[in-house]
Amino acid sequence: MRYIATLAAWLVVLIPGASPGIRGAASRDGEVKAVSVLPAARSVEVVIDLQGAVEVQDFTLASPARLVIDLQGARLAAPAVLYDGQNRGGIRNIRYAQFRPGVVRVVIDLDVLKDYQIERRAGQVRVKIGTERTAFAAWSSQSAASVPDVASAPAPASPPSSRGGQAARVVTPAASGPELSIDEYLAAHARDGEQSQAPRITVTWDNSDIREVVAGFAAFSGRTIVLSKEIKGTVSAEIKNQPWDLAFAAVLESQALAATTLEGGIIQVIDKKDLARADSTVPVETRLVRINYARASALVPSIQSILTQRGKAVADSTTNALVITEISSRISRVEDFVKGLDIRTPQVSIQAKIIFVDRTDVEELGLKYDLGSQTQFFNKLIQRPDPRTAKLDPNTGALVPQGNFSPDQVIVDLGGNSLSALGNADQEIVNPALNLIFSTAIGNFNLSTFLQALQRVELADLQAEPTITTLDNRPAEILVGDRVPIRVIDVSSATGGNAPPRATVRFEQTGINLKVTPHVTANRQVLMEVHAENSSVKPASVDIGFTFQTQQADNQILVSDGETAVIGGLTVTSVTVTKSGIPFLVDLPLVGKLFGFTSEQEERRDLLILITPHIIDDLVSPSTGK
Repeated sequence: MRYIATLAAWLVVLIPGASPGIRGAASRDGEVKAVSVLPAARSVEVVIDLQGAVEVQDFTLASPARLVIDLQGARLAAPAVLYDGQNRGGIRNIRYAQFRPGVVRVVIDLDVLKDYQIERRAGQVRVKIGTERTAFAAWSSQSAASVPDVASAPAPASPPSSRGGQAARVVTPAASGPELSIDEYLAAHARDGEQSQAPRITVTWDNSDIREVVAGFAAFSGRTIVLSKEIKGTVSAEIKNQPWDLAFAAVLESQALAATTLEGGIIQVIDKKDLARADSTVPVETRLVRINYARASALVPSIQSILTQRGKAVADSTTNALVITEISSRISRVEDFVKGLDIRTPQVSIQAKIIFVDRTDVEELGLKYDLGSQTQFFNKLIQRPDPRTAKLDPNTGALVPQGNFSPDQVIVDLGGNSLSALGNADQEIVNPALNLIFSTAIGNFNLSTFLQALQRVELADLQAEPTITTLDNRPAEILVGDRVPIRVIDVSSATGGNAPPRATVRFEQTGINLKVTPHVTANRQVLMEVHAENSSVKPASVDIGFTFQTQQADNQILVSDGETAVIGGLTVTSVTVTKSGIPFLVDLPLVGKLFGFTSEQEERRDLLILITPHIIDDLVSPSTGK
């Protein structure tokens, strides 16, 4: 893959305290003719061919490792030639250009910083860098510049490899062959073609001149496209139903060309080699861009995606601003891109309504029976007098019992002519609303009937209406409730035989909780991620502390401004029926209830969650301070 050569090191300035270089004569009439890389004994040499006297200064930079040579009092006599990208003894790349009037700068990219020596010879400055790898072919800018014209030179069998972290060679298609053909490029960007909204084009070229092809794209798209005068070539391809911008990029890629957008929307087509050379010599510029609405640190990843390798973006949290460094030809477009990201987003007011209804209906009915005679009876339901405690009434002369038999005593007549019985003796209704006793004498027997009845209705109606306002795409949460302490006993903490276990307390949050992240779409609808929850604590029926009753809903919904949506609706109904009584008799139709206890409990829980968003934007533009 071809990369545009990155010349980040041209931004560097002289560092105070850098190692001094070899100083030549004070005159400033030197010329730099060529730069070469040669193998030497246990070293690699960078040879700078000079004419005249210059002053040499050098220093190193880290991250990445670079050796910088400044030739003061010199000018570049020949056009700069890009390095071929091969790693020669640890040298990954060499770049040189007229840094400023009177100064030619040479930047050597290294794998790692190493010991080096700089020597002055007649017409040369030689930089020796220690290395163990000396088996490589020499390189010279003079031999690279003598390559025949790309329009007529035959293409080699395979292009040289392009390696290096900071910069790599940019090769014209005629010299090394295109990296991707038009069909390969379109296949690699098929997904982009499906999502593109640009007008689609169907066209066939057969050895068409590249200028005619570009003119056709200009006519089809209505854009102004300018070509550099050195661009030559022919195109043979067939494109069917592809977005014009994607087809245009495929054609340029197949010809090793690149497109840049100038002021006014004019598209300039330039050779990648010329573009790399231009970027490497254009000075960099630093600007401070203040951010009004977003966090500056949050914009850095987006901005770095459009910066060149010489560019850099740093967020200043104190002033909420961005410090942007970029080549001067692109920094204005980067600044416009930042302003496009830093826009005032609307606020969204979320009104939710959580309705929770808990209804319990209880109906209980039961009958007990006590049958006995004066001589034989159970004493569990009816307390009968004990004749053994009777005393003589002085007024009437009759014996009056002074106490009752104990409830657990059973009096039995051994004569065999008596009968006693109990029905549903242990059945009980807790807190009955009705207690009815009926007693009658049947011959020598007494029959007593105990009726208990209860009907209870419990209704809990909870309605919560939390309201919260937040920015677009920003999460917000509102919580109203209690923090319930829970005592936790760690049995394993008891180390000794008499040491008590350690107890800790943790808190559980209960109540109404609403979390929402809204997003205002282009058609002014609101897309929301919502979490609504209602929870409460309830004593457990067993000895484990508490239970937490929770109702919640998680959802993603799309609603219009001011529209109410139901994000959760749940109805739970539980019916429990219990029947107990005298066997066989309790199962009789109609009259079975006269011989037992029946209990019917119905629980009904209804949960309804409503949510209504309102877009808040007053359309007032804040002052920018300009």
